[in-house]
Amino acid sequence: MTDEGQLTATEAEVLAYEARTWPGPGVKERAIREGLGMTPVRYYQLLNALMDDPRALAHAPGTVNRLRRIREAQRARR
Repeated sequence: MTDEGQLTATEAEVLAYEARTWPGPGVKERAIREGLGMTPVRYYQLLNALMDDPRALAHAPGTVNRLRRIREAQRARR
């Protein structure tokens, strides 16, 4: 994360990947490894941190709000 209020290139790419529609989980995980050069575990750790980051909300409000709704629904089921 940067102090200037801008997302890093990696953070912006993670949000862009999450906004895409994937034909299946295996395809997405392979794309994360090959396209972003990180493990799926690291991708999801970064994504979870971004969901609470105001810079991410400003950058991709639709994606971040969708992810927050999904997270809240999962928490409510527990």
